[in-house]
Amino acid sequence: MGSVVISLDAELGWGYVDYDDPPDRVRHARSGWRTLLSMFDEYDIPATWAVVGHLMLDDCDGEHADVPASDGWFLKERDSGRFGPDQRFGYGLVEAVEDASADHELGSHSFSHPEFDRIDRAWADAELRRCVELARERGYDLDSFAFPRNSVGHRDVLAEHGFTCYRGVSPVTDADSPLKPLRTLTGGTALDRRSLLVAPRVDERGLVNVPASLYLFSFEGTAQRIAEPVVGDPIVRAARRGIDQAAERDGVFHVWLHPNNVWREYTRERVRAILEYLDERRRDSALTVETMRSVAEDVR
Repeated sequence: MGSVVISLDAELGWGYVDYDDPPDRVRHARSGWRTLLSMFDEYDIPATWAVVGHLMLDDCDGEHADVPASDGWFLKERDSGRFGPDQRFGYGLVEAVEDASADHELGSHSFSHPEFDRIDRAWADAELRRCVELARERGYDLDSFAFPRNSVGHRDVLAEHGFTCYRGVSPVTDADSPLKPLRTLTGGTALDRRSLLVAPRVDERGLVNVPASLYLFSFEGTAQRIAEPVVGDPIVRAARRGIDQAAERDGVFHVWLHPNNVWREYTRERVRAILEYLDERRRDSALTVETMRSVAEDVR
């Protein structure tokens, strides 16, 4: 039978280091991180935590001379009023992943969150090298990588640094579009008609591409408030369908999110509803929950 993979872009403020005005939810990323860990422990569900490498530091000079970034890239990091220490450093969050009851995988989301299809090879090399060094100081190797903003690039460098897999772009047309789930009201969305399962494969670089199936927070705001009283939460409905598909046939249902997505009551309810249903189907079928690393091992 199939399996379900959950991956998280664990980035705190680094996800918006190049923004002048980050969204409010970023301020709640730390509490969202711990909320998710608690939920995963409650249902004994492992996930791949793709962590920004800088969060493994307790302090730094704000310069990072060993990372040849573009001019001004680290400038905002030195503005403590706009980008404080709680957004720059993990301060116990990475250790909480390591110490959790659920058997999580610690992966990488780069060192400082640049988009890999927009940076040169030297910058990409330094980002990955620094992540690998910081992980090895903690006693483990990195296998899985989630590209910042899903902008795939420099896969050859990824392979050179010992990574074995990455999260690829969803093959479901516009699966991450905030407008697509709204069309569930008329039954016209790809999420209603098409399979949400993906087939991980080895690419030409020797890496296993584990494509995404569904972003769990693509449907927010006004559209969500309009749709939910009529049809319930369309993302929960789509996630249940993907879980059912994985329980009934071969393939991987791969969902992803950020800890900063989990900051309001309805966001917590969404995640809990999905985890609860996943736990139910795992108990009554041959469905398994895997990390990106274990999927890559299966493929190889």
